[in-house]
Amino acid sequence: MSERVFFLQEIAMLKFENVEFMFNRVILVLKGITLDVPAGRIVALLGANGAGKTTALKAVCGLLHVEGGEVTAGHILFENEPVETMDPTMIVKKGIVPIMDGRRVMEHMNVEQNLLLGSHLRKDIKQVKESLNRVYGYFPILKKLKNRTAGYLSGGEQQMLVTGRALMAKPRLMLLDEPSMGLAPLIVKEIFNVLNMLNHEENITMLLVEQNVRIALSIADYGYLMETGRIVLHGSSKDLAQNEDVKEFYLGLNLSGGRKSYRDVKHYKRRKRWLG
Repeated sequence: MSERVFFLQEIAMLKFENVEFMFNRVILVLKGITLDVPAGRIVALLGANGAGKTTALKAVCGLLHVEGGEVTAGHILFENEPVETMDPTMIVKKGIVPIMDGRRVMEHMNVEQNLLLGSHLRKDIKQVKESLNRVYGYFPILKKLKNRTAGYLSGGEQQMLVTGRALMAKPRLMLLDEPSMGLAPLIVKEIFNVLNMLNHEENITMLLVEQNVRIALSIADYGYLMETGRIVLHGSSKDLAQNEDVKEFYLGLNLSGGRKSYRDVKHYKRRKRWLG
């Protein structure tokens, strides 16, 4: 049995079933998205800027209702329960915790206060303290900076902070939006190493939105490639990393190993054999 078939037979924690998403009943952003995120796995949602990746994440956690967005067809299921119309607070209580792009820290508060904000829905003080110590274990720099005003942290430190704050909510499913954006390669490597550890040690399931295809595929089990609101390719990370279209279009490598702009690729020559 192939990796791809085996993956698709696993029980999905999160499932998109032919989801269409519109803004103000006019602008169609997601066009029949179907994807699975099995429990305990890391799934990467890849694609160029504007493909609809962030909209897909926000549709899961209910953050687009105030912007006039709504699912107009299909369903988003978390453990077989529809969540597309659910209140964001209830979604977090179920264990779905987003880490959106922009590193949105509370700038006037210190590091530890920011971390404790992530636990505001939890009641057990002892468990909250245990979670705080675990966060400091994964990100020792945050412990050293716990009294530092968050607005004065570097970009990498702020990304660690928002990741730690999400951990304080005791997530079962983390939704990560472009965690590598604007960061130095060494910091990106460090953060992705921690994400990999969280998946293996804490059994946290992840849906990872990322433009950096190379780093995303290095930790993901499976990937879906989006283009203008549609899934155009999907497969195991190994298969996607070896696919020639992905190499040309997103990794910037042509068949001879040289650099190539994605704008030079007119169509996916091998797409048919990858479509689900």
